[in-house]
Amino acid sequence: MGVSGTGKTSVGQALSARLGIPYLDGDDLHPAANVARMAAGIPLTDADRWPWLDRVASMLDSRAPVIIGCSALRRSYRDRLRAGAGGPLRFLHLTGPRAVIAARMAGRAGHYMPPALLDSQLATLEVPSADEAIPLDITQPLETLVEAAAAALREGP
Repeated sequence: MGVSGTGKTSVGQALSARLGIPYLDGDDLHPAANVARMAAGIPLTDADRWPWLDRVASMLDSRAPVIIGCSALRRSYRDRLRAGAGGPLRFLHLTGPRAVIAARMAGRAGHYMPPALLDSQLATLEVPSADEAIPLDITQPLETLVEAAAAALREGP
C-alpha cells in the first residue's frame, strides 16, 4: 500500500518472485471511469473507490494467497479490504519523502496517474500505525525492501 509512485508494482512483482505468490496490480482493477478521472487530473472520491476496493477484496478472497498492489490510503479502505478478503491480510506500507515520490512519478511513462494528483493522495493518506502495517522506506534499494518485506511476512502478524 502507499500513494502512487512509491513502488507498489516494483516491490509487489519482486516479492511475488521471491515468495512464489502471484501478484496483481490494483491499478488494473480500477473501472474505466476511475482511470479516466485520474488521467484527467481529477482525484477519486470515496464513492469512486468503494467498487474498486470491493473488486480488490474479491481478488484477495478468490485468489489467495496473492499479493496485490493497492493504495489503501485510508483506514476505512483497509478495513473494507480486511472485511472482504476472506482471510488474513497483511499490509506493507511503502513510504518516503514527497520529493522522491514526485520524481518517480515525473519519470514514468505511460501511466494514467499524473504527478499533479500526488498532493491529493498525500492529503488522503491516513498513515497506518505500526500494528496495522509494516512500514518500508522507499529510499532503500529494491532488494532491501523485498528482503525486509519477506522477513516481516515470515514473522507473522
